Amino acid sequence: MSSKMKVAFVGLGSMGLPMAQNLVKAGHEVRGFDMRQEAMEALVSAGGKPAASLSSACAGADALVLMVVNAAQARSVLVGAGALQALPEGAHVCLMATCPQDEVVMLDSEVSAEGKVLVDCPVSGGVVGARAGTLTIMVGAPRSAYDHVEALLRAMGDKLYHCGPEVGQGAAVKAINQLLCGVHLAAAGEAMALGEKAGVDTATLLEIVSGSAASSWMLKDRGPRMLMDEPPVTSAVDIFVKDLGIALATGRAAGMALPLAAAAHQMFLAESGAGNGSRDDSQVVAAYRRLNGMG
Repeated sequence: MSSKMKVAFVGLGSMGLPMAQNLVKAGHEVRGFDMRQEAMEALVSAGGKPAASLSSACAGADALVLMVVNAAQARSVLVGAGALQALPEGAHVCLMATCPQDEVVMLDSEVSAEGKVLVDCPVSGGVVGARAGTLTIMVGAPRSAYDHVEALLRAMGDKLYHCGPEVGQGAAVKAINQLLCGVHLAAAGEAMALGEKAGVDTATLLEIVSGSAASSWMLKDRGPRMLMDEPPVTSAVDIFVKDLGIALATGRAAGMALPLAAAAHQMFLAESGAGNGSRDDSQVVAAYRRLNGMG
């Protein structure tokens, strides 16, 4: 098969649109479908092809890329809206959303029953990585399926990993990645809030800990935004409510206690419950402030 493929792309959001544009740049024929007309127009202006309907986007496609919010949305596209029936026999479905491992496995059974192949390939790297084509992509799939879509995935991410031959193994690795991100971010918020409560200069504190063994990628990236009253939103609080929930579900399925993930999840839940779920995730620091009478 030619390395250039006919691709249906569903989910042209803040990450999905630049991912689809990178597929176009790599020479693939991309037919995008999204409920928002402006997203469709942006893809067409980048060289993609418009699709009047989901079924027309999927007709004749070698692969369907799903960059949707969760497993429920993926199922609604595949089953409810008829994408599975519209795809040709043997087409590959690249599920790039962050989903619980068991739900990915259930989706796989539905996809395979229709004569199609599910590739479990969640991503990490955010909007910046999506635009630059530098996403980390974690694949759980048989080697033959991985090889079939490798060229597609490499057009969207420069860190591509085959995490195992079973669907769901990519989802498990993504959940563990998000566990660490969420715990690191909550710990950074706790430390910065303690600095405020203790009356130290938080800008100096951040500079010191960012350059020491205490540092983490999340601290260095999110710490400066913890010092802002209204930081720009790069990833929302509610994303970690969802992703740490998935990490905890992964732990339950494996029969393993995850006390640090649970504690971090509660802090993001507290901030979301205060009505701030759409704020930048660095604002988990505000949950610590309220807890300690600083808000």
